[in-house]
Amino acid sequence: MGPANPDNHQNRNHVLAAVPAAEAQRLASLLTPVSLEIKTVLFEPGERIDAVHFPLDGVVSLVTPLEDGAIVEVATVGNEGVVGVPLVPGGSLAVRAISQVPGRALRMEASPFLGEMERRGALYEVVQRYTSALFGQIAQAAACNRLHSNEERLSRWLLMSHDRVGVDEFAITHEFLGQMLGSRRATVTLSAGILQAAGLIRYHRGHVSIIDRPGLEGVACECYSVIKRELDDAIAQPDRDPAT
Repeated sequence: MGPANPDNHQNRNHVLAAVPAAEAQRLASLLTPVSLEIKTVLFEPGERIDAVHFPLDGVVSLVTPLEDGAIVEVATVGNEGVVGVPLVPGGSLAVRAISQVPGRALRMEASPFLGEMERRGALYEVVQRYTSALFGQIAQAAACNRLHSNEERLSRWLLMSHDRVGVDEFAITHEFLGQMLGSRRATVTLSAGILQAAGLIRYHRGHVSIIDRPGLEGVACECYSVIKRELDDAIAQPDRDPAT
């Protein structure tokens, strides 16, 4: 596939959309649209990162795999962010990045991305703010996983995914949700059943529909609003001057 059209693609990712128009035009030649099917692994822990991805829709999880085969989610990335940061030359991260809700992304190879970071331009500034917010999300999620109920955590996860995919229905399995939330499949099934009985969601054959978003926000713990506020602040879009 050829270079991304900034009007059709870059504005869908909030990090790229926060970059002034002139710089966005230059970056377009470095970006390639890709599809991320469910369970696509972008990189493994300790594996050299060859590219970063700017999601347009869908959701990518950053997870920690354990020796017994279990995985625990430490953060999620959607169209508000970028997958693969912080990145250093030849570097890796201590997590696995895996697509949990299928979607599309813009891919930038590691070398040109690092070159953009060395330029210390607008993209560098936005990525630095986003990375700080990402670490905040990881810290908040750790507290959430320890202190809050399954229904609260599931509601938080569904709301964040709903924000990112931009549609009321998306594909996700109970098994995958259990892995992401660090709970047994039966526990997730029970929690999803409680939310469904309350008329907040509908779950059928690997697809979840958000029926009552305000009601779901009422069930979710405060972690949802804390994480969302930090991410929104990090990628707040300034007025873009086409001449700059």
